Amino acid sequence: MTTTTLTRRPTRARTPGTTGTPAARARRKQLLHWIAVHAIAIAAALFFLLPFVFVFLTSVMSDDQAMSGELWPHQWHWSNYAAVFTTPGFLDWWKNSLLYAGLGTLFTVCSAIPVAYALARFRFRGRRTAMVLVISTMMLPPQVVVIPMYLVWAQQLHLTGSIWPLVVPMAFGDAYSIFLLRQFLLTIPQEYVESAKVDGCGELSTLLRIIVPMARPGIAAIALFQFFYCWNDYFGPQIYTAQNPAAWTLSYGLESFKTAHNVNWNLTMAATVLVMAPVIVVFFFAQKAFVEGVTLTGVKG
Repeated sequence: MTTTTLTRRPTRARTPGTTGTPAARARRKQLLHWIAVHAIAIAAALFFLLPFVFVFLTSVMSDDQAMSGELWPHQWHWSNYAAVFTTPGFLDWWKNSLLYAGLGTLFTVCSAIPVAYALARFRFRGRRTAMVLVISTMMLPPQVVVIPMYLVWAQQLHLTGSIWPLVVPMAFGDAYSIFLLRQFLLTIPQEYVESAKVDGCGELSTLLRIIVPMARPGIAAIALFQFFYCWNDYFGPQIYTAQNPAAWTLSYGLESFKTAHNVNWNLTMAATVLVMAPVIVVFFFAQKAFVEGVTLTGVKG
């Protein structure tokens, strides 16, 4: 009687961490799930980020390569930024933009806080009518009043050719800033105001000591909105400063720079980066307060 012996083929031992283990399959599944969930967000981020990358890479190319259509610079020409700064008038445009944006933001915040506080906390006859009038001014295009306003600044005040026709009106309030800050102030409980009055604080003291510290996110939001508006404003400088190149801002002077360097795309892109950089830096440093101020607005009417 013969016996047959069955020999088993030796199996290869699987080491931990290989793709066939349950843990590896779970990790791969989680990765694919994360990509599927965030695919739209990733695509949107790339859609907004790639133009900035293209502008920056072009700004550090040589003249010949910038016209060739290549995407990656052979050598990094940081001297392009120095060439932009040495362009006649560019530093003056930079100073004018900082002055316009800085003073415009300061005047808007200082004028919007008391008006928004009055509309949010005071109870007086015609309060809703006043709020409707403030909101209605937001629907009026600036082109409608630009001719009479220009005549006032040019013929009566003789301030055209400077940035003061752009800055001074902001000391009298901005409808959008008042509306946004008023909605934020409505979220502050009334008990804080009543406690301050019990302790002997007047309206001005309550505003400065209680309301303003608690409304910092809302104030930061309107300040950032106004800073971005002033920095990017093209229409106003075109109307009031066109006849005086020394009073141009970066947004308006960049058009003249592009015309003078229409074949030097690397210098044009370097100037564009210098115009965009302050806005991007300010937003990233104040992003938390900005988002908090916007999301907490509009809970009450």
